[in-house]
Amino acid sequence: MFDLSFLNEQQRQAVETTDGAVLVLASAGTGKTRVLTSRIAYLVSNGLCSINEILAVTFTNKAAKEMKDRAMTLLSQSGVSVRSTESLWIGTFHALALRMIRPLHDKFYRTAEFTIVDADDQLRIIKKIAKELGIDDKKYQPKQMAFYINRWKDQCKNPGDVTKMAVRFSSESVASRIYQPYQDALVSLDAIDFGDILKISVEIFKYNNDVLGHYQHKFKYVMVDEYQDTNAVQYIWLTLLSMAHGNICCVGDDDQSIYSWRGADVGNILKFDRDFKNPAVIKLGQNYRSTKNIINAARGLIANNSMRMEKDFWTEWESGLPVIVKALQDPMSEACFITSLIANKKQSGLPYNDIAILVRAAFQTRAFEERMLMVGIPYIVVGGIKFYERKEIKDAVAYLRLVMNKDDGLAFERIVNLPKRGIGTASISKFYEVAKADGISIPSAARQSANSKLVTFFSDIDRWSDEAAVLDPQDLMKKILVESGYIKMLQESKLPEDEARLESLNELINALREFGSIREFLDYISLVLYNADSTVQDRVTILTIHAAKGLEYHTVFIPGFEENIIPHPKSIAEKGDIGIEEERRLCYVAITRAKKEAYITLCNRRTRYGAYDSEAYVSPSRFLYDIPNSCMRML
Repeated sequence: MFDLSFLNEQQRQAVETTDGAVLVLASAGTGKTRVLTSRIAYLVSNGLCSINEILAVTFTNKAAKEMKDRAMTLLSQSGVSVRSTESLWIGTFHALALRMIRPLHDKFYRTAEFTIVDADDQLRIIKKIAKELGIDDKKYQPKQMAFYINRWKDQCKNPGDVTKMAVRFSSESVASRIYQPYQDALVSLDAIDFGDILKISVEIFKYNNDVLGHYQHKFKYVMVDEYQDTNAVQYIWLTLLSMAHGNICCVGDDDQSIYSWRGADVGNILKFDRDFKNPAVIKLGQNYRSTKNIINAARGLIANNSMRMEKDFWTEWESGLPVIVKALQDPMSEACFITSLIANKKQSGLPYNDIAILVRAAFQTRAFEERMLMVGIPYIVVGGIKFYERKEIKDAVAYLRLVMNKDDGLAFERIVNLPKRGIGTASISKFYEVAKADGISIPSAARQSANSKLVTFFSDIDRWSDEAAVLDPQDLMKKILVESGYIKMLQESKLPEDEARLESLNELINALREFGSIREFLDYISLVLYNADSTVQDRVTILTIHAAKGLEYHTVFIPGFEENIIPHPKSIAEKGDIGIEEERRLCYVAITRAKKEAYITLCNRRTRYGAYDSEAYVSPSRFLYDIPNSCMRML
């Protein structure tokens, strides 16, 4: 029997309730990961299912890895041996759905080696289609068109569905004209995008009962973390997979639903009891992270929301310091105040890594960066250029993509003239015309050219493709970069940044050592946004509240607690009272990141358009008045 003595009463109930639908309402810091991993170990060790009969889903690669590692540790401690983690179905929505649909590629008209295009590739395709349709891409920007298409896919809507709905002459209407040609282009490129992964999976399930039945039978238990963040297609996907047996366990917190801007629907968790038959609703209320004053402040704040499920929220920790509120003259005064406190805390022995500044909007970081540079406080702004988004890395990956899939038109276009081979845009346009006329891929059309440089190029591609079967990924990458002339091109460059690019490519080769195959690597970088910032150095973290969800720090600073920053005016204008409630949830998330100390700061005036004027004077955020006076102190 699996030992549950380390769980509290509510956590244990969540683990032991195994039949039917279960909703675990896990308030901030109440141990939801412990419940999820313990539930996996409990089901397996008690013989209710095998480990590969559990589908456990979450949103980030980091969360999936933690869930997998902790579940394996608990199973090992209880004497259950798992020979290999390869058969486990614990991962992100996109990773698991991709694993399901890749063997079924013929059902959506792709080859087994189909490519997953990234955001840059998506914009290039949309821009090309807009040009063909005579659409002004200055007025109707590709990023805006991509936003609509991605949102429609998250809602499981096809081109035919949206054409009737879009308001004529609106940006949405223009995007609806692009949607179908965009999908046709993906088919011709033997590619799909991120939105397609789950949408295609749902469509296969709906129109292929044998496939759906296979997975419904395979997975005896479905579990999902952060259920409040699910969008329409994720909701449908989970429902279809669990509807045969009804054994679905959803863990989440409606008070932490802050991602509506990317399609998340808090309604999914609020209507759980209507979607599933006689569900068990278990509320985790004991917080293990924060002091009483922080918990009481957060609880008093969020109680003002009307669209939420009632739940208790408490801690056995000491009261600790009250939440400190300080009004400053302007943003630079605010930055000086906060950095001064940070310096004092460091001097008292608190590492910089235990301190975070949580901002509502990116523009707020400038004053803090300038001040920290001035006084010598090391810091990191989360959200710089990611490793796999750097130009040289994308070029190298394009070579690998074309080697693995000789019909990958986007990869071909990116690297056919890198290094320069005399293949310009005019040549590529001709290849595109031939490909469209003959119904073949752009690389296939280019292979028909008599250009000697192209003959050599494709000869290299074919040779590397053969060698991919015998060489380790890192050795193949090194060979391609040298033999293609890409390394020589950078070595001969006089630009200082090209020296850094060589270092990045060396790091890419090192990264490839961790993968068993090129395909595994390509799928990985398609699904994971790699954070290149080091966490080894001791430095203050500056990040948005949205990015801070799931993290915790000893001391948290929340600057800009003002109207027109939080709540954000755009949120109010677009969603009214619903927007205000989500902004309040953002405040709740920010406060509950703090373990011991939380500081709220606001300015009396704020710079707008480079000058102070009568309109620059600001008011405290309305949410400041939601925090009980008993757990707050004004400086």
